[in-house]
Amino acid sequence: MTTWMAIAATALGCYAVKLAGLLVPAGTLERPVVRRLAALLPVALLAALTAQQTFADGRTLVLDARAAGLAAAAVALLLRAPFLVIVAAAVVVTAGVRAVGG
Repeated sequence: MTTWMAIAATALGCYAVKLAGLLVPAGTLERPVVRRLAALLPVALLAALTAQQTFADGRTLVLDARAAGLAAAAVALLLRAPFLVIVAAAVVVTAGVRAVGG
């Protein structure tokens, strides 16, 4: 399979998924279960992505500066800090641990 065929297949697949979403009847989207799932699914996906990017390095499990930054963000979140402060805390702690640890 050539690169352009893969790109075309991916573009077609993305279009098909988008079209399928537009063809869902409005009544289906108004159900309470669907609304709750639509509200919780992005949070679950973001949490899974964060965990994978923080604790994985290829096929190995690691505990490094990224985990310290995540812990700092969690503490800032528990203290109800604004979003930018949470991100800044994670960045500063991660950079600090990397600078100290080499």
